[in-house]
Amino acid sequence: MTAYAIRMGVPEMEDHWNDVSSRSDANQLNSEEKRYFKKLVKTLGYLSSNPRHPGLESHEIDDLSRRYGLRVWQSYLENKTPSAGRIFWVYGPDRGEITVIGIEPHPEDKKRGAYDRIPLSGLPSN
Repeated sequence: MTAYAIRMGVPEMEDHWNDVSSRSDANQLNSEEKRYFKKLVKTLGYLSSNPRHPGLESHEIDDLSRRYGLRVWQSYLENKTPSAGRIFWVYGPDRGEITVIGIEPHPEDKKRGAYDRIPLSGLPSN
């Protein structure tokens, strides 16, 4: 299986990635941000090599797919922590690409409309 190229949604995810990765390169992340960045890089590596990696627990979120107009997938950024982080992504815009369109704490499943409150970035242009 060939690896997927990972892209960041625009403008929010691209801005977020540029901020956290440049501050990581400059060793300007606090300890909590370092832990988060390490988890993010690990998750993106799994996503690139195999979006169905068992540790990601990837699954489609119907509410977000309807809202976004493309199949939106949710994968674990972390698990077994309060408000465990989730990464939201879509295939594309081009073949062999995955675009990260959101990173959020896991919404409360029992609350109706929880996924309506998740902000999603747009797809980058080709």
